Parts: sequence; structure tokens; C-alpha cells
Amino acid sequence: MIGSLRGNIISKAPPQLLLEVGGVGYELEAPMSTFYVLPAVGEDARLLTHFVVREDAQILYAFATDAERRLFRNLLKVSGVGPRIALAVLSGVSVDAFTQCVQAGDAASLTKLPGVGRRIAERLVVEMRERVGEVASIGMAAGDGPALRGAEGEAFSALIALGYKPAEATRLIRAVPDGSGSTEDLIRRALRGAARSSA
Repeated sequence: MIGSLRGNIISKAPPQLLLEVGGVGYELEAPMSTFYVLPAVGEDARLLTHFVVREDAQILYAFATDAERRLFRNLLKVSGVGPRIALAVLSGVSVDAFTQCVQAGDAASLTKLPGVGRRIAERLVVEMRERVGEVASIGMAAGDGPALRGAEGEAFSALIALGYKPAEATRLIRAVPDGSGSTEDLIRRALRGAARSSA
């Protein structure tokens, strides 16, 4: 089982990306939530992976955070949900937002995601209800991490996946002026701050 890969990003063409590790190019498929936090082509990245074997293909899926991978794996356990739908869910909604929909029994919002019809949305609400609490808490390491919620919490998880230590990730996020905004914006500004402090 391949649990993670660290290497150089050769190309990005959502949902596919090519990561070169030790001279070997790995073709990966990833949700848009992961693409949002990937560094530029030519730079190094560490990604968590999940390997799926089918009769007609072997596919390696990649994720920026453990929370995303946990959600993906739990989605695959839902009747009628395969890797394509699971990837679409992660591309269309954050882990936190998905958790809120399930806990609120909001199947209608889930039907707005690509490939998710009414029947699947209702199954997601029923079958994921007991799992989402555990999934949403993954990635919040010990220390200051659990105090970060929403976009800040997601940015924290992404920075951890990129190799930052919990205390450092927390410091970078809290150093962002006017910490409100999207997860992607918070990550970008935190990384910019890290680059300035190391210069």
C-alpha cells in the first residue's frame, strides 16, 4: 500500500497531476481542494494517497490533508458511491461544510454536488452521520491546532500536510493580517509570510 508520496510536481491538469518521485512519475487524481493548495509546477510537494484497484484500472488518489483522505475513504463505504463521486464531493465542498450538511440532515445542499442525486444525498446523510465527527477532527494535531475552526482549521491541516510543524502552522495562520477569507486565501497568505520570514 502506498500511503504518501513526496516529489516534484511535473504537471497539473485537474483532476490529474504527475508527481516525480526518485525518477518515477506517478499519475495521481486529486480533488480540487488539494489542487488549491499545491505549489507551482516544478516545486516539491508531499501528498497522502489512496490506491484503488478495479478490473480495468489501478488508480492512485492524492490528498493534501488526512481529513480529506479520511472523508474520501468513508465516502467509498456508502452504497452507490464510487471514487468518482467521492472525488466530486471533495471538489465541491470542504470537509467542514460536508460535515455540517450531514449533521443538519441537509440532503438538498448535497444534491448540488456533481454526480450526487437525491437518493445518494439521502444515503450520505444517513450513512455518514456517525463518521463525520471523526473525519472533521482529523488533521488537528496537538497544541494550538484544535482552536482553529472553519477556514483557519482547513488551512492549518493543509500546512501540516505540506510539512510544517503544528506550532509553526498555527503561528503562520495567526500572523495573517485580517485572518478572514477563504481557505485558499489564508494558505496563500500564510505561505507568503513563511517565505518572507525565511528570506
